[in-house]
Amino acid sequence: MAAKKYVCKVCGYVHEGKEAPATCPVCKVDASNFEAVKEGKKGLDTNSDIYAIIYSAVVVVIVAFLLAGVSSLLKPIQDENIRLDKKKQILASLNIKNVADAAAEYDNVIKSDPVVNATGNVVKENGGFEVANDAVEDSNLPLYIAEVNGEKKYIIPMTGNGLWGGIWGYLALNDDCNTVYGVYFSHAGETPGLGAEIAADKFQSRFPGKQVIRDGEVALSVVKKVQDDAVEVNAVSGATITCNGVDAMLKEKIAPYKAYLKANANVESNN
Repeated sequence: MAAKKYVCKVCGYVHEGKEAPATCPVCKVDASNFEAVKEGKKGLDTNSDIYAIIYSAVVVVIVAFLLAGVSSLLKPIQDENIRLDKKKQILASLNIKNVADAAAEYDNVIKSDPVVNATGNVVKENGGFEVANDAVEDSNLPLYIAEVNGEKKYIIPMTGNGLWGGIWGYLALNDDCNTVYGVYFSHAGETPGLGAEIAADKFQSRFPGKQVIRDGEVALSVVKKVQDDAVEVNAVSGATITCNGVDAMLKEKIAPYKAYLKANANVESNN
């Protein structure tokens, strides 16, 4: 049997044992003057460091689970918004902007999204939309084929680097596979009024009608001073590095499509 505590009601002496003492060693009263002490349940000290650590850890875990849950619930909506924005950018390269229902317009205009390779062969008849622009490689080249006013257009996605971060865009070609129909460029954080102007209509409107490939090489260029109006576009004044980035992006990202464009240009010219 575990020891208990007994307190003397006369002098307050506390005795520990299986039972009260026969006589109080202090005031000499008998055992009838002792009563058992009822000990309350021990709880966690809310003022201790351990309590603070445990409490904080529990709160962090609960908040983390809540955030994970909210993120999981919102992810389908976020993914769909990203897909819709991509469709809007592709349509913008075709000079189709500010439509009421971009998703429906995309489905109406884009007839296929094949995946091709650098040798000009079609790897997949459809599925190019699912290829992330920054995951494009010579064996996995997404392409969008559209029909605008009864004419076929070819859209090439591209990514590059500006002054402060990434730049990207889409280049739409006419059915000769070599003349620019329209472009769309954007950026992650170029300087407002300078490099950021690559996203403005004033800059992008300089591209339609330009020739893309000449003598088997990508000739479309962004330059400070145009000397060959057929293939050169005036850069944004004061935005040399960003425009150099656009120029490099055009050269690098169009090149893998040359074989496909050449093959399809021949088909178009024979029709």
